Amino acid sequence: MEHRTNALANGASGAGSGRIVDRVATPAEHAALAAAVGWEGHFDDAVRAASLDASIAGVVFENDEDGVVGMARAVGDGMQYAYVQDVIVHPGHEGAGIGTRLVERLLTLLRPHPGTELFVGLFASPEAEGVYESLGFTSSGSLGMHRSISA
Repeated sequence: MEHRTNALANGASGAGSGRIVDRVATPAEHAALAAAVGWEGHFDDAVRAASLDASIAGVVFENDEDGVVGMARAVGDGMQYAYVQDVIVHPGHEGAGIGTRLVERLLTLLRPHPGTELFVGLFASPEAEGVYESLGFTSSGSLGMHRSISA
């Protein structure tokens, strides 16, 4: 499903003109966006495709000139827990609100089952905290933690 958007109507630059498509980025799209923002070392190419396939929802932002210039996806069980993951916007398109619109759309795709509540979490860089707070996320005194486990 496509959702057309035009940043010019919102007073932003033309870099935000394009459409949001409800789908997970392909491994090639994900790799290209990660490389564009210097995140190559954050992902294992051997499992990238399987990791993307395990997503519970995804969205990409594309335009006619450059193709896919942004993405976001969610991982989790989709019933009680979901985590926003890999929100990436190509540096040539930053500042046009693409990341915000991608997360807004992703959140609309994450719907809890009737009578239940879906916890949606994420890790945010300091630069992105304000964006996520504007979308209703809060730290409410919590501390995000992580641990890597190697094979």
